[in-house]
Amino acid sequence: MKRPLAAAASLLMIALAGCQTNAVDANDGVVRTNEPSKGDVTSFGDAFDGLKTVSNVEYYASDQAVAEAKNQFRAENYGNSGALFFKATQLAPNDGGAWMGLAASCDRIHRFDLADRAYGRAFKLMGASPEYYNNVGYSYLLRGKLQDARSNFLKAYELAPNDPTVANNLKLLSSSVQNIER
Repeated sequence: MKRPLAAAASLLMIALAGCQTNAVDANDGVVRTNEPSKGDVTSFGDAFDGLKTVSNVEYYASDQAVAEAKNQFRAENYGNSGALFFKATQLAPNDGGAWMGLAASCDRIHRFDLADRAYGRAFKLMGASPEYYNNVGYSYLLRGKLQDARSNFLKAYELAPNDPTVANNLKLLSSSVQNIER
């Protein structure tokens, strides 16, 4: 009974030894698993020339998280949007838009300590943009720091005088000053 098992194992070893493929390029020793060779054809009989392969497709892992986070933010689910923006910042730490979204989400749930840290990171990545100053101004408006809000809204206005969001926030600020609640 042991002899047929040993014979079967020997045949399997011989078959597997014949199935080895060499995925290493002889020129540079680099393993290439997703690049087609010159002359390879697709299942439709077309040449691969001009087709994008995985290595040069412009897709980032954080794209899906950012898209869903924006949907949650629009739906006023700020906790969910904050969690998704945080996930996006972990997937792509240099995504300034994800950091801005995280900061805005934190503002809406009154976690201003977290918002300030996210705004700091966004500023390092994006610089002094109208969006940055507008969002920081809105953050200060939510905190009741109207002078700081005005200062940031004016910086945003100087950079983008025709931006309707900045203009609306300046109007919102002026109505906040007139209707102070104690």
